[in-house]
Amino acid sequence: MDQIKITGLKVFAHHGVFEEETRNGQDFFVNAALYLDCRKAGKCDSLADSVDYGEVCHFMTQFLQNHTYRLIEAAAEHLATELLLSHGRLFFVEIELLKPNAPIGLPFENVSVSIRRGWHTVFLSVGSNMGDRERFIRDGIRRLCSIPQIRDVAVSDLIETAPYGGVCQQDFLNGAVRLETLFTPHELLECLHAAEAEAGRVRTVRWGPRTLDLDIIFYDNLVFEDADLMIPHIDMQNRMFVLEPLSQLCAYYRHPVLGKTVSELLMSLKKTEDYDEKRI
Repeated sequence: MDQIKITGLKVFAHHGVFEEETRNGQDFFVNAALYLDCRKAGKCDSLADSVDYGEVCHFMTQFLQNHTYRLIEAAAEHLATELLLSHGRLFFVEIELLKPNAPIGLPFENVSVSIRRGWHTVFLSVGSNMGDRERFIRDGIRRLCSIPQIRDVAVSDLIETAPYGGVCQQDFLNGAVRLETLFTPHELLECLHAAEAEAGRVRTVRWGPRTLDLDIIFYDNLVFEDADLMIPHIDMQNRMFVLEPLSQLCAYYRHPVLGKTVSELLMSLKKTEDYDEKRI
């Protein structure tokens, strides 16, 4: 990934834990690396195909001067987010925020915080088997589209499938969603749970009926597991209702653990499973 670097941008601003810091202000310095594709700008020699680093400098200065944070960690976090939301060509940013006049009371050169933030590609499985199933799905997706930290949402066809897991219940409508997000996996999971709750989902029976089900299947090429979340989804390779719509969005996306593409996983499952589906 190409990058544009800005170093030593001096900004007088009012951030700090102590009252005199926010009242009197002090000098801060910003180092920024902007990650984007510079190929077209380099070939065409057009600023319209790049990011105006002068404008970015003014943006960062105004942002830090117009907001007040107790911690430089918070100032850097919010600055990175606003840069990514307001400059669509950026994929990632690295921000180092330096505070050379921090009230430490000992000789030192600088205190700084460095962070890297950016857009992540995510694939979700979506389903419903209660009430107006399609409306629940469409409303859930519209909710996701309304969140600033989510962009470029694409949705597969919806297919009707038999329930999975041995619980007697109505057939499902299932689909897949591709999106880009600034959220971490757990932040995204909280967002999905909020959308499910808004749809009236109640978690009582495992694999039971639900108004809306949203699961993270892939998050970049991340392999992650804790008590609340596993990425890639632990059982996706055995679920036709996941693989069939997912293959419309990312047939050649390779599972980071199994080493097979979505298309290969789908073909393998089709060889071992008889299924019936109706598209809508």
